[in-house]
Amino acid sequence: MTSNTFMSLGVPESLCAALRRRGIEEPFPIQTATIPEAIRGLDVLGRGQTGSGKTLAFGLPLLLKMRDRARRPKRPGGLVLVPTRELAQQVESALAPLGQRIDVSLAVVVGGKAYGPQIKALRSGVDIVVATPGRLMDLVEQGEADLSMVEVTVLDEADHMADLGFMPQVTSLLDGTPKGGQRLLFSATLDRDVDKLVRRYLKDPATHSVTPATASVDTMSHHVMVVDPHHKNEVTARIAARDGRTVVFVKTKHGADRLATSLAKQGVRAGSLHGGKTQSARTRTLDEFRNGTLSVLVATDVAARGIHVDDVSLVLHVDMANDHKDYLHRSGRTARAGEAGTVVSLITPGQRRSAEAMTRRAGVSADRTNVSPESEALVSITGAREPNGVPWQAPSRPDRGGGRRGSGRRYSGGKGGGRSGGRGSRVASRHSGRRSAAR
Repeated sequence: MTSNTFMSLGVPESLCAALRRRGIEEPFPIQTATIPEAIRGLDVLGRGQTGSGKTLAFGLPLLLKMRDRARRPKRPGGLVLVPTRELAQQVESALAPLGQRIDVSLAVVVGGKAYGPQIKALRSGVDIVVATPGRLMDLVEQGEADLSMVEVTVLDEADHMADLGFMPQVTSLLDGTPKGGQRLLFSATLDRDVDKLVRRYLKDPATHSVTPATASVDTMSHHVMVVDPHHKNEVTARIAARDGRTVVFVKTKHGADRLATSLAKQGVRAGSLHGGKTQSARTRTLDEFRNGTLSVLVATDVAARGIHVDDVSLVLHVDMANDHKDYLHRSGRTARAGEAGTVVSLITPGQRRSAEAMTRRAGVSADRTNVSPESEALVSITGAREPNGVPWQAPSRPDRGGGRRGSGRRYSGGKGGGRSGGRGSRVASRHSGRRSAAR
């Protein structure tokens, strides 16, 4: 191989041209490593952090495999399982335009959305289904989806599905696919249940790891800022008022709404994202963040994985992550695709030891700085500035609620969290005491 191009990896010119029009010309390391093997039909085990290019690594071979396939009602040929609705939509947005170039169709099957359009798409016949486990389980049980003709199955963010307790659903769905089918599994880590999946369902996989499990991105700088508890809110507001796109992480849904409201009152274009919002509200908030209507996204861990938003220059941990893995996934919202990014953990003096242990387990070196609202270090590291004080009014958002609506249907799609919802979610919760994905 004389050059590192998508065409040299076996991708046809029609797709290469489509990639070039999107500004994608040179493959990432995970793509270079896995695409040729996946095109050859091998099982692939890919290990890499979010932002490493996994979607195209599995997506391009999957699209090529589905070319010239006869579509059959309810029987897709390709299946992509993901842990959250947002990630499903991200995958569909990345692959659907490419699929159109070679007449390959995709459908998204997720909780929190009406069943009707998803059932209609399946009945009409689609090549690839991108799904969260719970909703797909519901449709399989209803007889609206049949996995017996799936040729390629992709598990994306497999470690996140394990963390959320989706393994009973995932294994049931995999058992419904042909035993000789191709499997592509991508994950940041391979611990616990992920390793069991690999041993049970992948046959002599070609294995590639582009980053160690605990590695930080080279272009990402980590900082721990120690602040007096009485000054924490003001320091948070000043950081949020900076120029640039910022993601702020907190622990609770109420905390996210409260902080976003407080920031907006001070003149910061901030919105909240969490599992208590309906799917349409979550999608709208993400769209506003992407198009620049919002400069600050205040989120719970529902956004820590799979949310691919360009040009996030700073991640602010207002509340500490639960563990080092969550810290890394949160932090991975910045410094994507080789871009520079800054990660700041805002802690009080009593949290110093916990923060140091967190970053040590995450394998990152974080500079510790004592700050106050007027600190020069606060400005030099984050670009903090005083909010303008002119209250900012968010666009009209009629969809306010979350959770289950009183439709009276058996398959209601679940509560509006990161889990896929529906009966499949309830099945999983009976098998494991998973933590909520709707934090």
